Amino acid sequence: MSILARPAVAALAAKTMQSLTRLASRRSGGPGSTAAWQARFPEYPRDVTESTVPTSVAPAPVTVYAPPAGTATRPPVHVNFHGGGYVMSMPAIDDALCRFLAVEAGVVVVNVQYVVAPQHPFPGPPTQAYDVVRWVAEHGAEHGWDGGRLTVGGQSAGGALAAAVARQAHEGGGPRIALQVLHYPPLDLATPGRDKRAAVAKPVLRPWMGEVFDAAYVPDVRERAHRLVSPAGASDTADLTGIAPALVITAEHDLLRNEAVRYAQRLDAAGALVEHHDVVGADHGYDAQDDGRARAVYALIARHIARATDAQAPAAS
Repeated sequence: MSILARPAVAALAAKTMQSLTRLASRRSGGPGSTAAWQARFPEYPRDVTESTVPTSVAPAPVTVYAPPAGTATRPPVHVNFHGGGYVMSMPAIDDALCRFLAVEAGVVVVNVQYVVAPQHPFPGPPTQAYDVVRWVAEHGAEHGWDGGRLTVGGQSAGGALAAAVARQAHEGGGPRIALQVLHYPPLDLATPGRDKRAAVAKPVLRPWMGEVFDAAYVPDVRERAHRLVSPAGASDTADLTGIAPALVITAEHDLLRNEAVRYAQRLDAAGALVEHHDVVGADHGYDAQDDGRARAVYALIARHIARATDAQAPAAS
């Protein structure tokens, strides 16, 4: 075990990453800045409101993206969870995705700034994520949304949180989720990063990064086999029949690809896999830099969300 896998060291490294992320976000138009993320895909307008959702963990700030005027009287809702290794709070990185989905799928998008480790280790983030989704389902009508037509999704760690939300909804009797979108998610923290293999020699997500993220998020090694952490791990064998339908998107060169493929196969066996889409020649986080691939995959996500929510639309009177 490397020194970075020690929880105290990982926590310190994670806090350093948080500080660097905050500095980058404040740079005026520089790489990684909030302004830079918001400047992508300018053809998709940014019609947003800021709000806060009460949860059992901590209040969760959310940015709500409205679909174009006249889309629907009560549009469906997609709840998005950003990436960042469970340690970096960076919802602005998904601004382009949220604007794209609001327009192309005709949905309200709720982009969640969830709590992160080491300040809030497991089970804080998935508990809060589930609380947010339940709140949206229960209170959507108060905001003009159709909380009964609900999808969830996320990138990287956010994809794993979306999977955890779907699992909690499956086990807890709701809310009903029409689709879970799992975009290059980490789904097996029980396997150390150093034991994972990518299709290329130097993947974007390096094993040492996985050690930091995993140890900061789940300091107790024994808890990394938990079903809400490692649904693709060997110890989780529960029957998933009835869980929300899933779109699983992997990147060919990603260090996390194999575990997402295993989970896609598990969902398929339970009759819950809508599609597994592998982005050829891409690596982890490819959509943050490659606008062409991002547009193509975001369009795929939008089609699936629209199809899933249309299937739940009330019949015309």
